[in-house]
Amino acid sequence: MKDDLAFLRLWDLYSPLLTQTRREITDLYFNYDLSLGEIAEQKGVSRQSVSDCLQKCRKQLEGFEEKLHFRELLDKGDAAFSAYMTEVERWKDREKLSGANADFNGLESALSGVLKKHGVETVK
Repeated sequence: MKDDLAFLRLWDLYSPLLTQTRREITDLYFNYDLSLGEIAEQKGVSRQSVSDCLQKCRKQLEGFEEKLHFRELLDKGDAAFSAYMTEVERWKDREKLSGANADFNGLESALSGVLKKHGVETVK
């Protein structure tokens, strides 16, 4: 399961670099949760060829990450942004009685706007 999540993260980043056939097969398997047999039937190929395709895609996507490091960079950025949001919450809690809370709400709103701009929903 953990490997599948890591693969999906790579797939989200690098799937445009795959051939159309590989992109379709991996999409059907991971995003539509079809079995190897169902994909094989739909594509008119053997279960073994679907399995081989998935293995080759995994290696290809891992190779892209080894060379480009996009996931690594995004993970570092996500961690840093999360740390900033946590610190804003701590400041807000410390300053509730001092009247500076409006400033922190504005900062929190601006940071949340960055997330929304990039298609990430925040949960309150």
